Amino acid sequence: MEQSMQHPHIVVHAPALDGSRRVTEGDVTLGLATHLDDVVEILRLVDLDRIEVEESDLVEWQGGGPEDWPGLSEHDIE
Repeated sequence: MEQSMQHPHIVVHAPALDGSRRVTEGDVTLGLATHLDDVVEILRLVDLDRIEVEESDLVEWQGGGPEDWPGLSEHDIE
């Protein structure tokens, strides 16, 4: 199966203990996000801003979706 540069595979990893999430493309770490806006900005900086972060099949969300940032919101809920 051939993977083209036209179709990058972005992974937003499960939240770390501080709530941050690593953003990778293949073996390359693109950045560390603490909010959905950070993911958008990280992708913009590597010229992947055409990707709809929340809806694209090119973005794999591990350990929760785009609304899951436990380090930031868990304390506010309780």
